[in-house]
Order: sequence, then C-alpha cells, then structure tokens
Amino acid sequence: MLDVTVIEDPEAAVASLDPVRARLLAELAAGPASATMLAGRVGLPRQKVNYHLKTLERHGLVELDGERRKGNVTERLMRATAASYVISPLALAAVQPDPDRFRDQLSARWLLALGARLVRDVGSLVTGAARAHKRLATYALDGEVRFASAADRAAFVEELTAGVSALIRKYDAGDARDGRDHRIVVAVHPTVRQEPRPLPAPDQQD
Repeated sequence: MLDVTVIEDPEAAVASLDPVRARLLAELAAGPASATMLAGRVGLPRQKVNYHLKTLERHGLVELDGERRKGNVTERLMRATAASYVISPLALAAVQPDPDRFRDQLSARWLLALGARLVRDVGSLVTGAARAHKRLATYALDGEVRFASAADRAAFVEELTAGVSALIRKYDAGDARDGRDHRIVVAVHPTVRQEPRPLPAPDQQD
C-alpha cells in the first residue's frame, strides 16, 4: 500500500468523493476486509457495499488482497491502494488554477494557485515514475517560525528572497545540454490553528 496516491481521473475523483465510498476507503486503509465485514461496520446491506467496492476497484482505488472460503461462499478481501488520496487539479483540467495568469507574491490566491500546480506536477511525476519503476528525486523543507512583528516578517521575506535568488543564479546552468530543469517553490503563510478537541466527559458516579 502506498502512503499517498494522486487521483487524476475525473470519474475516479467523483467516486472517491461519495461519502459512502470515502468511508469504505478509510476502513480499507486500516486493513483488508470483505463486503460482509464492511457492511457491519458502515450499516449498509452487503449488496450495496459490494456495488460501491466494485466502483472503487474499477477506478483503481481498491484492489484484491486475497480470497477466503466462508461456508459455501468465497469472500473477496479488498484493500485500499493507498493510505490517503490527493485529488489533482487535472481532475478539473478545464478550470484548474493557472499561476502564470497573474503573479503577485503577496497574494494568498496566487499562493493557492502555486500549490495546486505543485500537486498537479508532482502527482504526474509520481505516477510516471511508478509506471516506469523509477525513483523520483525530490526535496521538501517544512518548518514553522513565529515572527514578533509584521516588520520582522517582511524582513524575513526579503532575506529569504535574496538568499534563494542568489542560489538560483549560482547553480542555474541554462546551457547545460544534459541538465534537467527543476521548479522551486518557497511559501510563507500563517499557521492554521487547530481547534482544540473537547475533553471527554468524566465518568458519572452513583
């Protein structure tokens, strides 16, 4: 099972977004199960669960893990093809964001368009590398910083821009015949605050 896979096909995206099928994917990501086993977990008839599983299998979101005999019936054990899924903007190709349409380094929407292109491009590269049975050379840096003021944030962005730009000028070999182009994306945005989970209610005592 892959840790994450990218959904590029529009029909596969629609199949994965169905609430029942999304629940089945989550169950199968935890481990293989049959339609009968899943029916008890999700509270649906086995026939309906089997219908949804066949749809997910047709789009490559689940696959056969094995079979087992149960009485006079042979059950198919299915498993998710990945622990998690990302829907590529290619699934909405006609309306996917285009960061080249406008460039504004201080625009959150432009950052969103860059992020969408990152998902699209890396997703396509991952899919191609998997088909060719090759490894994909990538790198990512993730971290958090707390700025004391807006002025500090602006100074950080200015130094970051200068530093990355200097590295690009230093290593860019535009005339290298055997070189390969790489895209560099650096983002700075506020951290999304997670809502605190409510504490469980204390046990009632008689």
